[in-house]
Amino acid sequence: MSSFGTLFRISTFGESHGKGVGVIVDGCPPCLKLSEADIQVQLDRRRPGQSHLTTAVSIVVHLTTVIHNSQRSEADRVTIQSGTENGVTLGTPISCFVPNQDQRPGDYKEMNAVPRPSHADYTYQEKYLVAARSGGGRASARETIGRVAAGAIAEKWLKEQYNTEIVAFVSAIGEVSTKGVDINTITRDEVDKSLVRCPDKEAVVEMQKVIESAKADEDSIGGVITCVIRNVPTGLGEPCFDKLEAKLAHAMLSIPATKGFEVGSGFEGAKMRGSAHNDMFFRRTDGKLGTHTNFSGGIQGGISNGEHIFFRVAFKPAATIGRDQETVDFSGKPATLAAKGRHDPCVTPRAIPIVETMAALVLADAALIQMARKTAGLYLQQKE
Repeated sequence: MSSFGTLFRISTFGESHGKGVGVIVDGCPPCLKLSEADIQVQLDRRRPGQSHLTTAVSIVVHLTTVIHNSQRSEADRVTIQSGTENGVTLGTPISCFVPNQDQRPGDYKEMNAVPRPSHADYTYQEKYLVAARSGGGRASARETIGRVAAGAIAEKWLKEQYNTEIVAFVSAIGEVSTKGVDINTITRDEVDKSLVRCPDKEAVVEMQKVIESAKADEDSIGGVITCVIRNVPTGLGEPCFDKLEAKLAHAMLSIPATKGFEVGSGFEGAKMRGSAHNDMFFRRTDGKLGTHTNFSGGIQGGISNGEHIFFRVAFKPAATIGRDQETVDFSGKPATLAAKGRHDPCVTPRAIPIVETMAALVLADAALIQMARKTAGLYLQQKE
């Protein structure tokens, strides 16, 4: 499905090489000050062609011809088409649209007969019996423009309502991982200082080498993004099936190229004893309970406990690579496939704003659900 959320609900639309892409946001609270500029910040961080580490050139099927030789470059300028008046949300559906300005469906015509290995070409054909093969259609990362636009709106509401801060950063590229990043203080400005979007200066150097090596080999490399959410109210999450970490996992694993998710201690926690893993409580100065450690990642029983939420998302190497790949076409006949461009040797740095905004969508939806529950409960208490 192309819709996500319960009360703060979004529906994305558009294909990679169609007229444009966008999103309908239904359930955004009224009276929120909102302009295109509020959304554009995250779209600018998402767009392709930002550095030599995230660009390449075009597609070749070695049974045919070389097609093109340039990177895809788009301004990705968003227009709010409905749901606001005089810069304020009305509480009605918000429509955001971004036109495709550099679409070249012809670049992909030679691939109509050959599904890319580990890409969605084959599975989309099997699922829908027809596929938009130009650029991957809905399976393209360009679909995430709608998510990012909607998530930027959710982020602004969360910031104004709870002072919530969401910061993601690259914590691993290939075998190179960060060391000593303080998730309590890390900022987006620090993250964006490097092309890799990693705040660990020593790790950045090695990460760049890994990406450049993969690019030189006409190959790709995967990575891991860590995300922290600060100033989260308690009580968010809907057990049993819509636990907060379950919704976050749902959101993150819906992002193209993701293959893994873990929250808090994650898989490392499985190696620990309960006496070491348990987060002991203490009373804060505001009278609420806090925990001395945070192996739970800010979520217990599927409900936020007020501590920082943090999780990690694994991104696989991009499926579209420049090396010759011996495969078969849709009919099963042998074919040699290579992609010579407009594709990332490493998608992980560009996914930072996608992770942040998808997290915002989950939190905004959960917060509105909890607000409705508390309002109903308080009303019943007052009647008594």
